[in-house]
Amino acid sequence: MISAVVSEMAQPLVKKDDDRDDEMDYSPFMGIEKGAVLQEARVFNDPQLDARRCSQVITKLLYLLNQGEAFTKVEATEVFFSVTKLFQSKDIGLRRMVYLIIKELSPSADEVIIVTSSLMKDMNSRTDMYRANAIRVLCRITDGTLLTQIERYLKQAIVDKNPVVASAALVSGIHLLQTNPEIVKRWSNEVQEAVQSRAALVQFHALALLHQIRQNDRLAVSKLVTSLTKGSVRSPLAQCLLIRYTSQVIRESGISQTGDRPFYDYLESCLRHKAEMVIFEAARAITELNGVTTRELTPAITVLQLFLSSSKPVLRFAAVRTLNKVAMTHPMAVTNCNIDMESLISDQNRSIATLAITTLLKTGNESSIDRLMKQITNFMSDIADEFKIVVVEAIRSLCLKFPLKYRSLMNFLSNILREEGGFEYKKAIVDSIVILIRDIPDAKEGGLLHLCEFIEDCEFTYLSTQILHFLGNEGPKTSDPSKYIRYIYNRVILENATVRASAVSTLAKFGALVDSLKPRIFVLLKRCLFDSDDEVRDRATLYLNTLGGDGAVVETDEEVKEFLFGSLDVPLTNLETSLKNYEPSEEAFDIHSVPKEVKSQPLAEKKAPGKKPTGLSAPPVAPTSTVDAYERLLSSIPEFASYGKLFKSSAPVELTEAETEYAVNVVKHIFDSHIVFQYNCTNTIPEQLLENVSVIVDASEAEEFSEVASKPLKSLPYDTPGQTFVAFERPEGVPAVGKFSNTLRFIVKEVDPSTGEAEDDGVEDEYQLEDLEVVSADYMLKVGVSNFRNAWESLGADCEKIDEYGLGPMEGLTEAVNAVISLLGMQPCEGTEVVPSNSRSHTCLLSGLYIGNVKVLVRLSFGVGGPKEVAMKLAVRSEDISVSDAIHEIVASG
Repeated sequence: MISAVVSEMAQPLVKKDDDRDDEMDYSPFMGIEKGAVLQEARVFNDPQLDARRCSQVITKLLYLLNQGEAFTKVEATEVFFSVTKLFQSKDIGLRRMVYLIIKELSPSADEVIIVTSSLMKDMNSRTDMYRANAIRVLCRITDGTLLTQIERYLKQAIVDKNPVVASAALVSGIHLLQTNPEIVKRWSNEVQEAVQSRAALVQFHALALLHQIRQNDRLAVSKLVTSLTKGSVRSPLAQCLLIRYTSQVIRESGISQTGDRPFYDYLESCLRHKAEMVIFEAARAITELNGVTTRELTPAITVLQLFLSSSKPVLRFAAVRTLNKVAMTHPMAVTNCNIDMESLISDQNRSIATLAITTLLKTGNESSIDRLMKQITNFMSDIADEFKIVVVEAIRSLCLKFPLKYRSLMNFLSNILREEGGFEYKKAIVDSIVILIRDIPDAKEGGLLHLCEFIEDCEFTYLSTQILHFLGNEGPKTSDPSKYIRYIYNRVILENATVRASAVSTLAKFGALVDSLKPRIFVLLKRCLFDSDDEVRDRATLYLNTLGGDGAVVETDEEVKEFLFGSLDVPLTNLETSLKNYEPSEEAFDIHSVPKEVKSQPLAEKKAPGKKPTGLSAPPVAPTSTVDAYERLLSSIPEFASYGKLFKSSAPVELTEAETEYAVNVVKHIFDSHIVFQYNCTNTIPEQLLENVSVIVDASEAEEFSEVASKPLKSLPYDTPGQTFVAFERPEGVPAVGKFSNTLRFIVKEVDPSTGEAEDDGVEDEYQLEDLEVVSADYMLKVGVSNFRNAWESLGADCEKIDEYGLGPMEGLTEAVNAVISLLGMQPCEGTEVVPSNSRSHTCLLSGLYIGNVKVLVRLSFGVGGPKEVAMKLAVRSEDISVSDAIHEIVASG
C-alpha cells in the first residue's frame, strides 16, 4: 500500500527525458521537514476529504516517525485527533493508512478512548480487511481493562473462517502474551482449534502461539509435539516450527541418542517432504542433535548434497553452511560431498564459494591439499577481507592437522601476506603463522623469515610490534640468529617511535641470549642513544646498562634473562591502579604492594551495551583492592595479629536467604597455618537491638581444624552492619578441607519505636545459618601471567607432573572446563576458558599462586571419547614438586 502511494508521489516529479539512473536515485522524501508535513496534515480537517492527498501526507508522517524524528506531545496529539476524523471516509486504501499511523503514534490511555469505538465498529464490520486491521491496532494500543471487554470478539476472530482475520487475532495474541499473559492463556481451546485450520498461515501462527502459551511447561510442550508429529500439520511454515520444537524436546528430555527414538523418526520422515524449506529444516535439526551418529547423519547429508547442485542460490548457501558446521565434528561424514563442493568454488555468490572452500579444507585429505591450494590462490583476489579471514583460519587448522604439508601452506600464507588487505585480515595471517611456528618446530626458521620480510613493508604499527616481540623470543633460539638483526635494525632507522622502541627491546633480547652477537648489539644500541624519541633513548640506555654495554658492573645472566623474558607476576590492571594511587614521596614505589588477585568483571559491566573501547580511550579504573582493607582490619585485632601475612580472602558467601530477619555472610581469610571466618551480620528488624552477637561453629565434619579464638560483637542495631570472627588452626602446608555448621547466638532486646531506646532486659536467642565449606580452591590465589608459554618454560620440567583422568559423562567440553577451573580456583590465561562451539577437543591454560606463595601453572587437554564421555590430560608445573602432587590429588579426589 505504502509503495503504491510513494510511486504516486514520485510520478508527477519525474521528467520524461530523465535518465533511468536519475529516476532510480530520486527519493520522494528528499528534503521533507517535520514542520511542513504537520502543516500539510491540516488536509485531514477538510470538509471534502481528498483520499489520495491524505494518504500521501500519512506516508510522509510514517517516514518521519521511522527515521527517528521526535514528535512533541502536543504535535502527536494534534496529528492523532486529526487522523481520527478520517474514519468518516469510505476509501479502503486510506483506511489502511489510518490504521498504520494510529499504531505508530501509540496514543496515551486517555486518547485511546477517542478511537476505540471506531475500531470496535470496524472489528465487527462485514469488510474482512477492516476487521483484521482493527484487531491488530486495538491489540497494539489497548490496555488490560479494554482487552477484557473485547476478549470475546478476539476469541471469535481466532476461529474465523477468513484466514486474514484469524491470523491477525493470533499474531495479536503473540504480542499480548508479553503484557497480559493470563488473558491470552484463556484462549487455549480456540488456538488449539486454529492449529487444525486448512489455511497455511493460520496454522503457522496458531502453532507459534500455542507453543508460547505452554513453553514453561515441558510436559505440555512434549505432549503438543507428540500429538502434532502424527501428521495433522500441513502448512510448510508450521512444519518448520514443529521441527524446531521437536529438536528442543529431544535436547531437554535427554532422550537416549541410541535405540528407539520416535522423535528422530519424525525428523527423518520430514526429509521426504515436498517443501524445500521443511527438508532443509529437518536436515539441519538432525545435524545439530547431541551425540548424533554417522548412520543417523547419512540421510540428512544426502539431501544437503542434492541442494548443493540446486539452481537456487539460497538452497546452495543453506546446504553448504550446514555442511560446514557438520565438518567440525563429523568431517568423514561430509567427504562424499567434496566433488559437489569443489564445483561451488567458482560460484558467483562469494559467500557460497568461501563456505565451500573452508569446508573442503576441513574434510580434505593430505593428497588433495596441493590441488586445493591452486584453486584457492585464484579465488582469494575476488573476495572481501571478512571471507579471506575465514579461509586463513581454515588453512591454519589444516596445517595443524597435516604438519608435513607446512611448506606449501606456509608459502601460501606468506604470499597473501604481501597482497593488499585490511588490518584484521593481516592480523589473522600473522596470528596463523605465529601459531604454526609454535606448534610445528620445522616451520620456525622459514616462518620467522616470512614475518621479517612482511615488517619491511608493514603499514600497521600493532602488527610490527607484535612480530618484533615474537622475533625477540624465538629468533635467538634458531641455528643462525644473526640473519634477523638486519631486519630488526631497519625498523630502528625507518619506522615510527613505537616500532623503534619495540625494535630496541628485541635487539636487547638477542644480546642477552647470543653471546657472539653481543658486541654488534652494543654498537647498534649505542646508536639508538641519539634517537629523537625519549622512550627509544631510555630503552637503549636501560638495556646497555643491563647487558654491560656501557662498562658498568652487570647483573648475572640469569637476572638479565629474568628481566627481559620473565613474566610480570601481577595483573596489569592492578599495577596500573596502584601506580595511579601512588603519591610521590621519599618512599619508593614497591611492586610487592600490588595485589595479585584478579578482580573478576561484574556481569552487568560485561553485558552493558555501548561503544567499543578504542586504543585512545582511557582504561577503566579498577576497584580499590579489598585485600588491603581486610589485612588492616585483621592485623588491628590482637587475637589475629600473630598469624602472619594474609594469603587470600574469599568473596563473601551468603549464609541466609534474602528478605530474612537477619542477613549474614562470611568471608574466609586464609593464613599459612590459620583460617579466620569473618561473619558480616545485619539486623533487618527495626524494633530489635541485638547484643553479644557471636557465631557458634561446629567443626565435627572438619577434623583437621581446631578452634583457637573468637571475637563476638557487642551490639548490632537495626540496619548497621557489624562483624564477629572465629579463628581455626590447621596443619601448615596441608590444604585441609571440611564442612562447618553455623548458629548465630545473641541477646535480643525490644526497641521503643517512639524513643529509639532499648529495654534493659533481653532474651537469649539463636538463629540457624547455612553450612559453610572450606574447599581446595580456597588455598589458590588467581594470578594471571602475561605470556603463558614463557612462564611455562621458565618453570622447567623438574617439578612437572602429568596424568590422565576420565571425567565421566558431561553435556559438553564447556561444562568440563568450567568444573575443573572451579575446582582448582585458578586464573584462565589467554582466553582459553572459552570452548569453541561443536569442538571435540580443547586446551585450557591456568595459572595461580598456591598457599605458601608457590607459583603454579596448569595445562588441561580435554577430549570427547564415547557418548558424552570426557577425558582430560592434566600437566602441572610449579616451583615445588609437592605442590604439583597436591594439584593432582585435588583433581583425583574432586
